[in-house]
Amino acid sequence: MTALRLHWHRLLLCATPLFALLAACDGGSHKPEVAKPDTYISAKWEDLPATSDADLIAGFNAWYSACPRMAKDPVWATPCAAAAQPPTTPAAIRDFLKANLQVYGLRAGDGNDHGLITGYYEPIYTGSLQSSEKTPVPVYGVPDDLIIVSLDSIYPELKGKRLRGRLEGHVLKPYDDASTIGSKGSNAPVLAWLSNPMDLQFLQIQGSGRIQLESGRQLRIGYADQNGYPYKPVGRWLVEHGQLKKEEVSMGKIHDWANANPDKVPELLASNPSYVFFSQRPDSNEGPRGSLNIPLTTGYSVAIDRKVIPLGSLLWLSTTRPDGKPLTRPVAAQDTGGAIAGEIRADLFWGTGDQAGELAGNMKQQGQIWLLWPKGAPLPVNARQ
Repeated sequence: MTALRLHWHRLLLCATPLFALLAACDGGSHKPEVAKPDTYISAKWEDLPATSDADLIAGFNAWYSACPRMAKDPVWATPCAAAAQPPTTPAAIRDFLKANLQVYGLRAGDGNDHGLITGYYEPIYTGSLQSSEKTPVPVYGVPDDLIIVSLDSIYPELKGKRLRGRLEGHVLKPYDDASTIGSKGSNAPVLAWLSNPMDLQFLQIQGSGRIQLESGRQLRIGYADQNGYPYKPVGRWLVEHGQLKKEEVSMGKIHDWANANPDKVPELLASNPSYVFFSQRPDSNEGPRGSLNIPLTTGYSVAIDRKVIPLGSLLWLSTTRPDGKPLTRPVAAQDTGGAIAGEIRADLFWGTGDQAGELAGNMKQQGQIWLLWPKGAPLPVNARQ
């Protein structure tokens, strides 16, 4: 769940188009690239919907966990320094927030204050360290011949964009697409082997996961790089070919279709040229690391559009759970995603495993977001007061 981490629920049907050789690369800067001047609307603390003491403490702690990394950022240096001895009681946390941060409501370009709130998770798939008839699907590390060129040193307007390809003589050519890698293999190291090609597809969309080995160990892997092609949603392919209705598309439905149509799976996977390469991560019980390179906190870390919300920000989220029950709490903006786009857009991390996956898969709610921004710090763009 790093810079180009892609979440399945928001990529089953839609994706942000990019040039075939360009891939967005999120960094740690607090400066968004483009946001409308009326995105941030000054608000009062009293405007925030109420949250429980437990959610207040957990949300604050999720944000504070990134302070060691954000302390050098001039925007967050003062609040993080003030939290050197972090408050621990609900009253102390409220006092700290009011003393150091100010509230801004987020608005979409049309003035709407509601947007889409979804969820993601860390999957666990059965696999092996050896290839066999049961585990024939390789999970590749980064190929030795993958060339990556940062373009912003020459073209500042392409900040965050990288060119990926392979050298043929003195010419940089596009790297192999997913179909070619799937059929011909790769010279990349193999980290593990999976039993189902659809597991690999969804692992690439999520960007990180665990592989359950026969020994009982869970091998943790995460996004390392990508072949340079834009993601084309497999869900859209199924809709366009009359296999599913748009409203039916979900990870479960796609798995069901694949199990019922194994002969058509290669054609489905070939419709998406994007291919993600992984790296092995240390074994631990902490959450996967997001774009901020700190462990995500179940229920309190979100992925955002960093053109609108800077990484590391503390947000106030008001939405509902998949069952319709209210969900209002502070959350930390600690991750990004290739198709998370919009002023009022967040992807809530639900944790690891099947139960988290069910929650994430059903999380497609409307919600509101407030930005809690350091006092005296310049806003990402000029706010409308």
